[in-house]
Amino acid sequence: MDRVIKSPVRGYRDANSQMQAAARSGGSRSDRQVYSPPAVDAKTLPAPALKALYQLHRSSTQLRQTRQGLWLAVLVYLFFGVADALLIPDVAMQTVTARLVVAVSALAVVEVLVARGVDLRWVDLSCAATVVMGYLAWLVPSTQTTAEDAFRYYMLFGTIFMMSANLFFNLVFRLSVLTSITILVIFLISMFYAPALSLGQSAVVILFYISCFLFTSYVNWKLNEERYNVFLNAIEAAHQHDEAEKRGVALERLSNTDYLTGMENRRAVDRRLRDYWTDWQTEGKAFAAILVDVDFFKKYNDFYGHQAGDRCLILVANILSETLKPLNASVGRYGGEEFIVLSRVTGRDQVMALGEIIRSAVEGLHLVHDQRRDGQAFVTVSVGASYTRPQSGPKLERIINEADRALYSAKANGRNCIRLFNPNDPLTSDDNENIAATLRMAIKNDLVHLVYQPIQNLKTGRVEAVESLMRMKMIDGTPLSPAQFIPVAERTGAILDLGLWAIRRACTEVLATGVAPMASVNVSAIQLKSRGFALAVSTILEETGVSGSQLAFEITEGIDMEGQSDVIRCITDLQALGIRIWLDDFGTGFAGLSWLRLFPFDTVKIDRSFLQDARRPAGRAMLEDIIRLIRNRGLKILIEGLETADHVELMHELGIELGQGYYLGRPVPIDEVRIKAFPRLASVSGR
Repeated sequence: MDRVIKSPVRGYRDANSQMQAAARSGGSRSDRQVYSPPAVDAKTLPAPALKALYQLHRSSTQLRQTRQGLWLAVLVYLFFGVADALLIPDVAMQTVTARLVVAVSALAVVEVLVARGVDLRWVDLSCAATVVMGYLAWLVPSTQTTAEDAFRYYMLFGTIFMMSANLFFNLVFRLSVLTSITILVIFLISMFYAPALSLGQSAVVILFYISCFLFTSYVNWKLNEERYNVFLNAIEAAHQHDEAEKRGVALERLSNTDYLTGMENRRAVDRRLRDYWTDWQTEGKAFAAILVDVDFFKKYNDFYGHQAGDRCLILVANILSETLKPLNASVGRYGGEEFIVLSRVTGRDQVMALGEIIRSAVEGLHLVHDQRRDGQAFVTVSVGASYTRPQSGPKLERIINEADRALYSAKANGRNCIRLFNPNDPLTSDDNENIAATLRMAIKNDLVHLVYQPIQNLKTGRVEAVESLMRMKMIDGTPLSPAQFIPVAERTGAILDLGLWAIRRACTEVLATGVAPMASVNVSAIQLKSRGFALAVSTILEETGVSGSQLAFEITEGIDMEGQSDVIRCITDLQALGIRIWLDDFGTGFAGLSWLRLFPFDTVKIDRSFLQDARRPAGRAMLEDIIRLIRNRGLKILIEGLETADHVELMHELGIELGQGYYLGRPVPIDEVRIKAFPRLASVSGR
């Protein structure tokens, strides 16, 4: 209710101020361009409020037309002095003089009122009075003429004063009718003083005046009604335009905002990073790129639960934002538990000092994390940084790669520390990274395997697909999370062989054996950009005897598809093989709204962070907006992170068919997959 009241009040003020400005300046062209109908919802306003807004609107738009109408009416009024000289020459001097006096007086009065910025109603009253006085000024001396026959004919032209009240000045209906009635009464009285007419002539003239009164009044009524309807359409159009702009801003903000933490997502950070890099290349403005990774976050997430993990990321994001804002540094979520900071600090000492501020700020939160095995009991972060130098090279990706390698060095040195990229440090060299070395032998030594998580149709209870997830361990058996080895694999190019291996393994383990009707595999931008990827996939399908329609590729990498013709071409070739293309992690920064515009995806996976937040009214409203956006594109929707029965129930309320999460099934190795016997949900069967 507050919103409905506030909007028209603001509309009154805006329209009133613009109307007064237009009145003071005489309704100049620039003022007419400034004024626009208030963007309020006409359907929610009571009739009196709409009438009040209409009066403000009329005041700001009618003044110029009224002034033009008066000047035109005066010219016509004076032109009829020629008719006076021809028809009633004996009193023409008096009538023409009277016309001049009325014309000059009317123009002077109206121009003074306009100059003083009075309300339009006083200008309307002046125009109405001008019509009446103009009629009297002509009629009184005209009745003294001796040219009785000509005057009897000439009296009929008195009806033009009725027309002017309705057509020249666009007066409001009541004032127009009152003016016309006054002229009609004056005419009837003048019948006693005018040259005598026969009874028939008098009846005809009176009937003509009354008909003219009725006709012009009806026209004025319809014109005013039409103007009011036009005004209603105008404010409704303004309201719809305003709402559309707000939705556009909200969607743009959504596409550039990490929903969980509220800070910039990877898409926005990449854009900001390009701006920083351009300034460095063109103006020499140095900057630093700092990667911040939450230590042992997977252990924290697994032990305390995903909701606690989300809360941890939110707290870390908040403290980073609060700490860095006074320092004019920007911070965004770069993916998972990783954040990125961009700052125009220069030199090794300044970068290290900023890194220490970041590290100590997170440590100062004292978030309990007693599942660590490194002697710490609180959440900490590892910080890797790099900064622009003359040796930085011409490519933007290099500074990020350097910061990533410095971050790896920080983790290898015990975490909760800062490392600045050093090309001479063996731990920051790709050739000597333990993970990079392990990746080179991972497939040959069975250090990688796939686990499968079911994707269930919540209406039928049937599992329609499984998602293939890669797992890896070091030679000594230490497990590595995808967040650890996937970035290294992409940086070193090992992702190309690993990706094809994962596709072949999913086809042979799941699809060729009939374990599941469909399998999805995550595909990175590096794979999509590589030449011959689509051909290699086609070869795998042929060799395994699997149809392309059984395979889905999930695009998770945060690339900007604008201008990426090679990526789009590869996706098109894959789709020609029958492979479904899914958009993963929608809304987290790994996928932007532009993707939906550039390519017809089969399915969109909404990130689980939106579901976790749906317990709040605002969070649910946002989730519903995202669902509505995707449905309007005609795409299938799959929501991740179903961890409770309440989540499943919410999916039914929102009409979502496909779901994935721990409540439906955890990722398990192929020998533990029991998809054919997967039970139907009780909540579904009970519906």
